[in-house]
Amino acid sequence: MVWIRSAVFATAFVGTMFILIPRWILGATGHSVALAGFPFTAGVVVIALGFLLMLWCWGVFGAIGRGTPAPFDPPRNLVVRGPYRYVRNPMYIGGLLFVLGQALIFGSTALVWYAAAVWLGEHLLIVLYEEPKLGKTFGPSYSDYRSRVGRWIPGK
Repeated sequence: MVWIRSAVFATAFVGTMFILIPRWILGATGHSVALAGFPFTAGVVVIALGFLLMLWCWGVFGAIGRGTPAPFDPPRNLVVRGPYRYVRNPMYIGGLLFVLGQALIFGSTALVWYAAAVWLGEHLLIVLYEEPKLGKTFGPSYSDYRSRVGRWIPGK
């Protein structure tokens, strides 16, 4: 059942934040035609990396955490494996890569600004809500993990 809950949340959240809103921005700014050559290829690679990173995170959340990425159905176990060994917020990084890949494909600075706004919102959510909640839920285990693994950049 955890896989179904995760798929429903991922489809709704990712579909809205990383596909529908960028499409709306592209239409509103007149960047609806993909570029050719290197920008297109680079964008596809960046999107694929972001998507694969998000899939890996969802899998680890379900298999190890026994929960979903949704705040109302969080993992029951602290997840420190997979991409979480290297950085504390790989799922958010995957989403940002997804948006930045679209910015490359369409040559859209508006999507770069959207990615920056999304990152700021994610950062505030993490600092003001997620980290305090994880600290209360997982106690010393989370404190130890937090001291060893960087929030955004591997190799703290």
